[in-house]
Amino acid sequence: MNENLSNGEQLLEINDAELCVETFGNPANPAILFIDGSTASMLWWETELCEQISRGDRFVIRYDNRDTGRSTNYPPGQPGYRYTDLAADALGILDALNVDRAHIVCRSMSGGVGLLLGVDHPDRVESLTFVSTSTGADGLPPSSPELASAIPAEPDTADSGAVVEYIVASAKACSGGSPYFDETATRALVERDVARTRDIAATLGNHYAMSFDGSSRDFAAIKAPTLVAHGDHDPVLPLAHGHSLRDAVPGATLLILEGAGHDLPKPVWDVFVPALLQHTGGRA
Repeated sequence: MNENLSNGEQLLEINDAELCVETFGNPANPAILFIDGSTASMLWWETELCEQISRGDRFVIRYDNRDTGRSTNYPPGQPGYRYTDLAADALGILDALNVDRAHIVCRSMSGGVGLLLGVDHPDRVESLTFVSTSTGADGLPPSSPELASAIPAEPDTADSGAVVEYIVASAKACSGGSPYFDETATRALVERDVARTRDIAATLGNHYAMSFDGSSRDFAAIKAPTLVAHGDHDPVLPLAHGHSLRDAVPGATLLILEGAGHDLPKPVWDVFVPALLQHTGGRA
């Protein structure tokens, strides 16, 4: 039975912004808040993944960050927010949904948002899960040299077809040659994402243009139980970044996603989902 567990998208007024939020499952269950990285709307936490996790007695929350999807956008190159505002948005969503404490899952760029929440707002954080992210410490390996050459030049954002091709090619490059990259499924997701996005030019550039204030917090100050999940094919942040993050957070554990790149492809869900449910106290 493939039941639809989504409670539907809603637009919430949070911190002078309009944020698109979708939930899955029973609000009485422990909450898991998914936060995605740069340029990525909530769709990149796939619906099927959210439904699968919610069936483990979890209340799953995903949302479009500012300048992605249906959430508030700003003029290209002029983001009207800072990094700390993104952390405040996460707390505002929890407040709007009457969630006192949540398990936070943050991917890539939003790892710093998880850091801010874990250090500055420990009373709101049950646990942290970092996916494909980094401490940013000196001495860690850079992105693979093949990555930049595999990503095409930025498209004319007025040409939606060219934008789709650009994002698909970028996603393929970020998979690091993973045998699990599914170009057909990725293209379908990207087409839907581009069609629902308010301003794709803002999406592609504004996260890189904001001030990353507050990102100097110390990972060693995190007290919440922490899981680090990292693909062994990640060309953006090679696996050493995952090891470094595991070592930086007291008591953290590392889950190596074999065959995954900078993404979370469906074939690794049978490893990731049980680990996340166990980490958050649910049934596998």
